[in-house]
Amino acid sequence: MVVGVLGAQLASFTIWTTQVRSSQLEQLDELSRNVAFSVASTVRFFRSLPIGYRHIVLDQLRDMGGTRFFVSVNERRIAVEDIGDGAARQLVVGNFRDVLSRELNLDELVVEFSRPETLRVFNNEVLLHDLPARWGQHSLLLEPLSPPILVVQLELEPGVWLYVATLLPVPDLLGENAWLSEERLLAGLIVLFTVIGLSLMGIRSATRPLARLSRAARQLGRDLDAPPLRESGPREVVATALAFNRMQEHIREQVAERERLFSAISHDLKTPITRLRLRAEMLDDPHQRERFCASLDELDLLVKGALASVKGLDLHEAIEALDPRDLLDNLAEELRLQGGDVAISGHAPPLAVKPLAFKRCLSNLLENAIFYGGRAEVSLEQGADELVITIRDHGPGIPREQRERVFIPFVRLEPSRSRHTGGSGLGLGIARHIARAMGGDITLESPSGGGLLVRLSLPRPEHITELQ
Repeated sequence: MVVGVLGAQLASFTIWTTQVRSSQLEQLDELSRNVAFSVASTVRFFRSLPIGYRHIVLDQLRDMGGTRFFVSVNERRIAVEDIGDGAARQLVVGNFRDVLSRELNLDELVVEFSRPETLRVFNNEVLLHDLPARWGQHSLLLEPLSPPILVVQLELEPGVWLYVATLLPVPDLLGENAWLSEERLLAGLIVLFTVIGLSLMGIRSATRPLARLSRAARQLGRDLDAPPLRESGPREVVATALAFNRMQEHIREQVAERERLFSAISHDLKTPITRLRLRAEMLDDPHQRERFCASLDELDLLVKGALASVKGLDLHEAIEALDPRDLLDNLAEELRLQGGDVAISGHAPPLAVKPLAFKRCLSNLLENAIFYGGRAEVSLEQGADELVITIRDHGPGIPREQRERVFIPFVRLEPSRSRHTGGSGLGLGIARHIARAMGGDITLESPSGGGLLVRLSLPRPEHITELQ
């Protein structure tokens, strides 16, 4: 918008300046020709006078004052500090040369522009400022302005030069490069800041509902129980907010329905699994009984894993402040009782999280590290923008091409789903689901020395507090 406003201002100034300059040149062309004809008439008048009367006429003209011209007769051409350049000067000088040459049949003709403060008017190099006020100052000096003075000098006869100085009443006659004056620049800046200020107010008013929609969308990704979006503002914004609220309600109903469905499935499967287990215990063949019970255990594990995947993040759990180090110490103590070895280092400030979901996330990661590596090394690092929890094991690791695949539910690199070789491949998927719901993520790396490094990154506590 700044570029657009500046471009529009520049274009308008250019068009305006071009039109003004063109009009000024047309006016200057007509004016300079009229003045040139007047100078030609003056020269013819002086030519017609006897030499003895010329000074008397000059004295009378000076005593009268207020004339358009200052005229003097000199023995030689007076040096003038010529100034100015550009189309206006060339036009004036060209018109004077053309008119005077044609009207007076003169070849020896000098047309120049001078500053009033440096202009000399007589043989003895008298400055215009030194003349009596009743002489040339009345017609050639316009205080406080200081317009350039046009000086025409022509040789009437050998040793006699007629000197004519005059003003052309055109403002900024030689100001070719002064189109961007201080006044115009100030006006342009006022327009620029006014337009940008009003535009920013309008843009902010138009985008504020979009900002609310963006915040609501981010919060929806973390917590489906977030309050609905306010349905106010322009018609399009109201329609968008209404559609968003309907979508949120629909998603909430779908997730709740999924939970109810899997809970019902889990509940309904418990009875037949229990019956089959009782009947399996009645088999006479010990080998068949063991295989049958193993299959039932595997089925029970799959059902529980599927339900845990659905309830990876409890939608109705309240957010509480939780110390990550205390939670890790408690989980490590439980794993040590089961034969696991967990070493923890580092500290971090409390986090605003859903406690059971966060505990399930860390528990899945630690159990996975203990199962495959037998030992886990946990480190907490509080950075400027996030909390990073790294869990390293010393197991076989995971190939780079398989690292994203292991987060897919029911995918295990070890093909069997036996209870003797591991779970059903839901632990990492549930952990990532919880981490992303909290605004973070889980990535896998291969550290030097083998094993697997799991990096859990979570936003800083003040960012997570927004979930409340």
